Amino acid sequence: MKISVVTTMYRSSAYLPEFYARIKENVAKLGLSYEIIMVNDGSPDNSLDVAVGIQQQDPCVKVIDLSKNFGHHKAILSGLSYARGDLIFLLDCDLEEEPENLELFYNEWLQGNGEFDVIFGVQREREGTFYRRIAGDLFYKFFNLISDEKIPKNPCTIRLMTKRYVSSLLEFKDQNVFLAAMFEKVGYRQKPFAIKKTYKGSSSYNLIRKLTLMMDGVTSFSSRPLLLIMASGSLIAFLSLVYALFLVFRKVFFQSVISGWTSVMVSIWLMSGLIIFSVGVVGVYVSKIFNETKDRPISVVRKVYEQGSETRNS
Repeated sequence: MKISVVTTMYRSSAYLPEFYARIKENVAKLGLSYEIIMVNDGSPDNSLDVAVGIQQQDPCVKVIDLSKNFGHHKAILSGLSYARGDLIFLLDCDLEEEPENLELFYNEWLQGNGEFDVIFGVQREREGTFYRRIAGDLFYKFFNLISDEKIPKNPCTIRLMTKRYVSSLLEFKDQNVFLAAMFEKVGYRQKPFAIKKTYKGSSSYNLIRKLTLMMDGVTSFSSRPLLLIMASGSLIAFLSLVYALFLVFRKVFFQSVISGWTSVMVSIWLMSGLIIFSVGVVGVYVSKIFNETKDRPISVVRKVYEQGSETRNS
């Protein structure tokens, strides 16, 4: 049996040597043939040079150099497309997820006697600042509330997958990639495995990127925002009709009409805001349709460093 270890690199040069040494040692304990696939996601530091240096010393290492930064999730899919193992172990190389988890995940998979196609990591307790923990909890609660696809709370990148599961995952051709939901959308038998994930003190996912990711995830896997807009519009129209009938009733029977410039302006601003917001949500869906119809590749590979061939253009 062969296992493929897949990781992505972005500002990762400081972690790569230790990551490589620890993951190789862990693979050796399992007695499996292996390959280690490192994907350079347009890293601005010397991560590529460090990875290529490792590849030149170990023929089992393969380095995928993307032409620019396409994003973490797209880089992961690019790396998975090059995996040839019967099992694929995915994790980040920043050492927040310990490479030694490979042995634990593999033993968990063996205990299932092939029943599970995915053993995926979930955090026992979310690490980081108070803001990060609260924001993470709200993110998953809101996503599961509004999305058609439910995802577990606090999932991690780290996971052990069978080849058939990864092959099915790669059949998805979404341009707007949100892996947490895609992992669930593929199906198969999946089992969570609690791990402790350390927090190195910084993250490339700032508030704007997290909000963008949430918007991409919701609009890619749910049409409920459009249904909510329709329901809100229907409710406002109904309440407006009731209020109009009330005004007619007062005019006919009591010869009085409620006046007030302030109330009129508030109503106009409220309705204008709702209209602009609704148009914006619809615009997001239209833009996604536009992007999907282009059928562009999710990433572009500039070079592949592997055994028997120094580089390969793609």
